Amino acid sequence: MTAIVPPASHDDLVIAGRRFRSRLMTGTGKYPSLEAMQASLEASGCEIVTVAVRRVQSGAPGHGGLMEAIDWSRIWMLPNTAGCATAEEAVRVARLGRELARLAGQEDNNFVKLEVIPDSRHLLPDPFGTLEAAEQLVKEGFAVLPYINADPLLAKRLEEAGCATVMPLGSPIGSGQGIRNAANIALIIESASIPVVVDAGLGVPSEAAQAMEMGADALLINSAIALAGDPAAMARAMALATEAGRTALLAGRLPQRADARASSPLEGRVTNH
Repeated sequence: MTAIVPPASHDDLVIAGRRFRSRLMTGTGKYPSLEAMQASLEASGCEIVTVAVRRVQSGAPGHGGLMEAIDWSRIWMLPNTAGCATAEEAVRVARLGRELARLAGQEDNNFVKLEVIPDSRHLLPDPFGTLEAAEQLVKEGFAVLPYINADPLLAKRLEEAGCATVMPLGSPIGSGQGIRNAANIALIIESASIPVVVDAGLGVPSEAAQAMEMGADALLINSAIALAGDPAAMARAMALATEAGRTALLAGRLPQRADARASSPLEGRVTNH
């Protein structure tokens, strides 16, 4: 069985040659229940969902029954290397993730979200380990989606190494601080020839819209949805914000000016004389 490919449109998100209509990716962790996760995935309209390979394999709390709870004929699996502190660990887990996708029926799925995070307190990715692992995984035929700090030089190196996307963080994982690295993310977007996915730190729909208005190609949002009072409602809000931000970008914003400009023309106005 192979996941269903949606019909092409003029504004599809294309990653490693594969097309997606939705530009919102979501995760599978931190939900209060599998039912809440299922409702949220449906409400978000997402077509890509991350799965923490180690947590699924170990049967970590909240991950039991996860593989059976998702319709993998509709959702494209993005295995991730969460919990890996070194490049070697990440490469090993990525290989397991590819097998996990195959067990779900996605025989041609070679995607991996690459995370190399040795710092358990701040959860910031290791740039050196990430680049090392990315280079190896690209050689092995993976479509690598690396999670990184908002570092324009690293983003370019990863693109040159053959990564399918770059995924700069807006702010630390699960912090809900929004986009704290806007200037650097803008530089990454400006120079990238591959999709830029803002990942981590987004807390509310206005921040999702902001990232898309800046020119991000897609978003990955997990904690802000899963830990909301009503996850499914927040998932729908994030989907709408993602679409609104993308539409606004394509529409072209009003140029900013230092002075005011009347919205009504002065010519032809009624005078008192």
